[in-house]
Amino acid sequence: MASGTIIVHGLTLSYFTGKLEAWLRARGIPYRFEEMDTHAFRRAGRATGVLQMPQVEMPDGSWFTDTTAIMADFEKRFPGPALSPRDPAARFASLLLEDHGDEWLWRPALHYRWSFAEDMTLMSAQIARTMLRDVKLPFWLRRQVILRRQRRVYLAEDGVTKETAPQIEALYLETLDAMEAVLARRPFLMGERPVQADFGFFGSMFRHFSSDPTPAAIMRARAPHVLLWVARLWAAQPGDIEKAALPASVPDDLVPIFARIASDYLPYLAANEAVLAQGDKHVRYSQSGVHWDVPVSPYRAHCLSALRKEYASLDQGARSKIDALLGEGAELLCGPAIPNVEDTPEPRPASRPADRHWRRAAGRKRT
Repeated sequence: MASGTIIVHGLTLSYFTGKLEAWLRARGIPYRFEEMDTHAFRRAGRATGVLQMPQVEMPDGSWFTDTTAIMADFEKRFPGPALSPRDPAARFASLLLEDHGDEWLWRPALHYRWSFAEDMTLMSAQIARTMLRDVKLPFWLRRQVILRRQRRVYLAEDGVTKETAPQIEALYLETLDAMEAVLARRPFLMGERPVQADFGFFGSMFRHFSSDPTPAAIMRARAPHVLLWVARLWAAQPGDIEKAALPASVPDDLVPIFARIASDYLPYLAANEAVLAQGDKHVRYSQSGVHWDVPVSPYRAHCLSALRKEYASLDQGARSKIDALLGEGAELLCGPAIPNVEDTPEPRPASRPADRHWRRAAGRKRT
């Protein structure tokens, strides 16, 4: 590796790789992107102990993973425009929006990619040409391998059924509508300057919803200002960002998104945490009359634990503002964290490449 070069290992169609690249560009942090193949994927996994993407290889040989953790660490480590509000309530709101965007839009992003014929045909071919380029099989067979694997893992094993699909699609449409109303008024979600919230929503909106044929057609027709925001955030430069003020409060027009967080996402996180504590492997719950059965996620228990720690650190004035946004949902931020949940990796078979994130792995040397 060239001296002083940060390398981002990932895929050009990867949800979280796109998120991290946009953040590094906005901060003005130089890096080199390297498209993973299966050999590179295993090498990164040996360095961090986690098979996922993106993975960041530092000039000193240490490695980082988990986009949220990388953003938090690099904001302190490297000079550049701040991308986190200084106001405590606005900062917590931005972190909550980032987490919601990261995690709750994951399922619709994967549903649109792997449930629709045009999308699955295109994306399976792209992965066969990139991630599986070092696998010694005919192209058609590589494409079939990835197609069957993705549909099994991200649809059948993640609760996507004929009954749940309308609710998954409604989440995308309602999110588009809420964002369109906001972004028709201002350039970024919370104001004139991007913050964590923007990057949390960007991963799905950039590499999935604005790129894959079916959701992209919906976005162009239904939410043109969201499409503009995707390009604006990808093009954001430090000099332009520094000219704008950080948001000092939480805009009122974000209330529909916070209502969705309070009614759907936080209850799911609490249910997932409870099931994890009981040692079960599946979270079973109902949402608006639709029954869900999804695998338990230690990473999302970590997400809830992290949000609770941030919430507990707020002063009374800031907490009151967040409580007003979330209503009864705020009560779910008051519970205790599961001991050592931050150190519990999400179990993932070594044969399964994952566009997910888990934890920082600084200090682990290259193999």
